[in-house]
Amino acid sequence: MTPTTPAIAASIESLRAAVSGVVALPGEPGYELATPWNVAVPVRPYAVVAVDNAADIAATVRFAVKHGLKVAVQRTGHGAVPLGDDVLLVHTGRLTECVIDPDARTGRIGAGLVWQDVIDAATPHGLAPLAGSSTTVGVAGFLTGGGIGPMVRTYGLSSDFVRAFDIVTGNGCLLHVTPDEHAELFWGLRGGKATLGIVHAVEIDLLPVTHFYGGAVYFDGSDAAVVARAWLDWCADLPEHSSTSLAFLQLPPLPQVPAPLAGRSTVAVRFASLADQAEAEALIGRLRSVATPILDGVAVVPWAAVGAVHADPVDPMPTHEYTALTGELTREAIDVLLSVAGPGSRSPQTVVEVRLLGGALAREPRHRSAFCHRDADFALMVAGVLAPATADDVIGHARTLDRAMSPWTTGRRLPNFAADSDPDTIARAYDDDTWHWLGALADEHDSAGVLRVGHVVRRDR
Repeated sequence: MTPTTPAIAASIESLRAAVSGVVALPGEPGYELATPWNVAVPVRPYAVVAVDNAADIAATVRFAVKHGLKVAVQRTGHGAVPLGDDVLLVHTGRLTECVIDPDARTGRIGAGLVWQDVIDAATPHGLAPLAGSSTTVGVAGFLTGGGIGPMVRTYGLSSDFVRAFDIVTGNGCLLHVTPDEHAELFWGLRGGKATLGIVHAVEIDLLPVTHFYGGAVYFDGSDAAVVARAWLDWCADLPEHSSTSLAFLQLPPLPQVPAPLAGRSTVAVRFASLADQAEAEALIGRLRSVATPILDGVAVVPWAAVGAVHADPVDPMPTHEYTALTGELTREAIDVLLSVAGPGSRSPQTVVEVRLLGGALAREPRHRSAFCHRDADFALMVAGVLAPATADDVIGHARTLDRAMSPWTTGRRLPNFAADSDPDTIARAYDDDTWHWLGALADEHDSAGVLRVGHVVRRDR
């Protein structure tokens, strides 16, 4: 049975009757929710189900099983993969529960929230969630991918701060998942992305943090070499109370881009520290002195503005992304990166970032998870805008960059960023044992393969 058969078309009314949310077919109000943040990705499901609650998700899963369809989930679509008319897309935007318990320092968060929503709710209580670099991404998708944010060296993965998930499995079961209840799922949901179920709510620990010292120092592209080499040396003994990344930028001349950065090649040192201000200032001062900044945004910052460290774009756009993990980087590695991504390289990429890992990330958390490769030294992340005139150049250059950095990359990658549905690419996010156990759990909890779409693990790749 295919999605275009009269049987499914006639029975869609039964799905509408079974859910309190909205079921939208192409051309109907609500179908536009399928459009992802990354508008380069063709997301054209059979229908969009804007769910009101967990029961709606379960009803959608049951309908999909009955009619031979698959079910995908989306909030913002930052990690979108192509979806066709054999898929029902669960949109979680209506799941906006947000309960902050200031005494327990916890939050119960609906899957419809983005990180800035949670930050704004926690801030009045002097608390903070461990958000990612972008505060406009969805909470659930970020956490199921592990979650590496601006404070990753200080606190580790954001998913290490999850207390519980509420999910609907591919078998249509509603489960409350904790380290003690369904412990195998608690392990797999932190890193396994959509493999084991659709998250409709999550409980997290909150941090008693209100401010930090951080932001970004920007230098002209002509200083990229001296800044990049100094940054690499500086990283060698950076204390884990501080996290950092280096980014080669080519930002477009748009009104939302600060004038000193617009339409030119620049290099940014991103920095976030929980050291006292004097110590943090002394640390970043070592890099401020290697060249003359064209813009210096490093200061004492309220946690509510943590998104300013990376200043990731908010508006939807067509992008191509690439990511890889590396071992130790040498001066030679930085010089190679400069040759393919620095000034004069004719790189078409908007951003090429090297993020220092280690610190707390490298230690196993109290509750082990399916997130692998904690021993990586750096994460390499690349994003380019797929404008019609340069789209082929962006994609081709990413491959060139991959080849150039292959002596230092590990062949592994992060679950989040550079979304992909190719099983071999997905497998690079895991070691063999983790891949096996995630696949075994998927066989158990999604026996019909209804969630077999996007970033999921299955043993028969």
